[in-house]
Amino acid sequence: MDPVVIPILVAAIVVVFLVAATVRIVPQARRYNIERFGRYRRTLQPGLNFVLPVADRVNTRLDVREQVYSSDPKPVITEDNLVVNIDTVLYYQITDPRAAAYEVADYLHAIDQLTVTTLRNVIGSMDLEGTLTSREEINARLRAVLDDATGKWGIRVNRVEIKAIDPPNTIKEAMEKQMRAERDKRAAILHAEGERQAKILTAEGTKQKDILEAQGTQQAMILRADGESKAVELVFQAVHRNNADAKVLAYKYLETLPHLAQSDNNTFWVIPGELTEAIRTVTGAFGDRSAGTGLPPAAQREDATDADASDKDHVGAPEVEANSTLALDAVAAADEAAKQAAVAVSDAKAEAEAAGEARLPGRPSASDT
Repeated sequence: MDPVVIPILVAAIVVVFLVAATVRIVPQARRYNIERFGRYRRTLQPGLNFVLPVADRVNTRLDVREQVYSSDPKPVITEDNLVVNIDTVLYYQITDPRAAAYEVADYLHAIDQLTVTTLRNVIGSMDLEGTLTSREEINARLRAVLDDATGKWGIRVNRVEIKAIDPPNTIKEAMEKQMRAERDKRAAILHAEGERQAKILTAEGTKQKDILEAQGTQQAMILRADGESKAVELVFQAVHRNNADAKVLAYKYLETLPHLAQSDNNTFWVIPGELTEAIRTVTGAFGDRSAGTGLPPAAQREDATDADASDKDHVGAPEVEANSTLALDAVAAADEAAKQAAVAVSDAKAEAEAAGEARLPGRPSASDT
């Protein structure tokens, strides 16, 4: 081998080594701390950098992106002496690579211990219920303390979150029972409120129904009374317009009389004292009674007087008899009275028809014979 080639190869190797030792390429979002003879010199930025070979060396390589650190659950005692395990999540970012490398030995361990101590101070002033419902307050207080303490370490704490709060199993069972009792209580209250509203609505509906029924009954009675009033008025006007005399009224009276005993509620029926007078009025309406008997007027008046006296005695007698025989069947008496009234009406109609036929043209009347 040529002796000249060997020195050239050695020189080339040395040059390559020096170039490799001089050039440092730093990736994006990375920071390199350079020491010269064991002393901090500078921090390399991303890109191409040159250092002195052998004299300069890279001490630490740091990532300046935001980092996430999840700590293990730590036991913490609350104000009401309950031990709960709290798991936290820390979001931090390195802002000063030199301070992060030379101000603290292990910044993650330091942040973890600081988080635990701060968390115990904060939770120690709260009870269990306040701990479970005040996560935002706990996060804000933790961030304020950690951000103030880690500032000199070149680290910025962006956010601290409580991932889980685990009370003891006995406390969990008690909380579940309390929650179940609260839900049962709310369910019972809602059920009672629903029944109350249902009863109120039912009562209001019943009230409205009764009011409407009463109003309907009132209107019906008013209309019925109004109709009866108008009917009576029309009958009264018709009677006066046709100038009906006492004979027509007596005839209508006898027609209506049998209907008085047709009601099922009648237990007794008293024949009015005007019955004979009405019969006499209807009988005398269509003919002269003296013509049928052939008696002189004086004798007819005497017979009428005797008949009136006998009728008065006969009318008064049933009243005395009825007062003395109260044990008779009232229904039978009412039927008998109705039959008598019907017979009287039929007799009066027969006499009236006979009198009418006698007065027809071409037929001689009783007075003519």
